[in-house]
Amino acid sequence: MEIQGKIIELLEPKSGQSSRGSWKKQDFIIETEDAFPKKVCITNWNDKVDIASLKPGDQVTASINIESREYNGNWYTDVKVWKLDVAGQGAGPSGAADALPGVGNQEAPPPSWEDDPGEPSDDLPF
Repeated sequence: MEIQGKIIELLEPKSGQSSRGSWKKQDFIIETEDAFPKKVCITNWNDKVDIASLKPGDQVTASINIESREYNGNWYTDVKVWKLDVAGQGAGPSGAADALPGVGNQEAPPPSWEDDPGEPSDDLPF
């Protein structure tokens, strides 16, 4: 499942120890851009995705899993991120897509079959 929105806040990271080993998580809040915007708290468990470069105002698309569990008669729901795309960043951490012609702000070179501006266009042999 995917959710799109703007980063509103990055909460402080938390860590601890459980019977299965150490864990850490960091929550962040996004606001959807629907007709009636909703704020959603999303959790990044054990650095599943890199959110260190996120800042409030970033537009993101988060791939998430939603899971509910019962404890002592109460239900708790987790929204966990497993992939995060930030709008305006290239494909990959180095922004390699920006170096390709025709991608990003660069103009694609003209196709090789177009006439050169300095050559006549009527040079057919027949």
